[in-house]
Amino acid sequence: MHELVAEVWRGDFLESVHHGSVVAVDGDGRTVFGVGQPDDLTYPRSSNKPFQALAMVRSGLGLDGELLALACASHSGEPFHIDGVRRILAGAGLTEDALQCTADLPLGDEARAAHLAAGGSRAPIYMNCSGKHAAMLATCVANGWPTDNYLDADHPLQLAARAALEDLAGERVGAIGVDGCGAPLFAITLTGLARAFGRLAAAPAGTPERRVADAMSRHPEWVGGTGRDVTDLMRGLPGAVAKDGAEGVYAIGLPDGSAVAIKIADGSNRARPVVLVAALRQLGVDVDAVAGIADVPVLGHGQRVGELRPAFVMVAA
Repeated sequence: MHELVAEVWRGDFLESVHHGSVVAVDGDGRTVFGVGQPDDLTYPRSSNKPFQALAMVRSGLGLDGELLALACASHSGEPFHIDGVRRILAGAGLTEDALQCTADLPLGDEARAAHLAAGGSRAPIYMNCSGKHAAMLATCVANGWPTDNYLDADHPLQLAARAALEDLAGERVGAIGVDGCGAPLFAITLTGLARAFGRLAAAPAGTPERRVADAMSRHPEWVGGTGRDVTDLMRGLPGAVAKDGAEGVYAIGLPDGSAVAIKIADGSNRARPVVLVAALRQLGVDVDAVAGIADVPVLGHGQRVGELRPAFVMVAA
């Protein structure tokens, strides 16, 4: 079962708790520490995006740098993100009308407020997954695959995405669902997710995996956005590859191939950075440069009156 991983303290009163699972693997993909049920299936949600992008690169997608990072992103919808999505589409001879992701507002608070103040409304291009969808369409164009059904689970693009995830995770997909953006969603274990991130972060030069890892770690603002903890995490840990996901998922791979993956059982996002940084610390990573993302205050009347605290000790495998 999931175990206690975080506590919410309001003053000296324990107000709430979060349960979940955590796993850390070494550079060979072997479990080092764990808590909860990391070998049960889970949907990686957007933490799967680097492996969808890897499948695209393996299939001939010609993006690199910030636009490849955008293909891996749950972007905040800032102007440079939206411009980047349009650049990907234009490079494939497409417009935003080709996007089949869910119509939405920008994910980032400031970007959403500015968009609404300007009279903007929901549209697929503003959804946080639009970079991935634009890159999926570009991959289809590069291969002569149909674009009208690119979200079907049996489309060549999605079969390649499944194969890439299974390759790096070292296990078979155990269930298939539909993600919030409409793309197929593949379930693997949390341990498999950590293993996949470790292999991506430690990939040798000249490989598709290295291209994806370098794009993310060198352009973290394109993976998340201004003020996002996933962006600050990669900035603070050079060479790391990290990706947040809905329903309390987070994963990070380090240059030596070690990695951590977490799942907060109640799907809450507020405990994710607290638990992830605590797990990295237990793994022996110097987290001083990113400790700030784990400082999640509890507010009362707009003032700090408490905090979230990690509440677990990972047990060696």
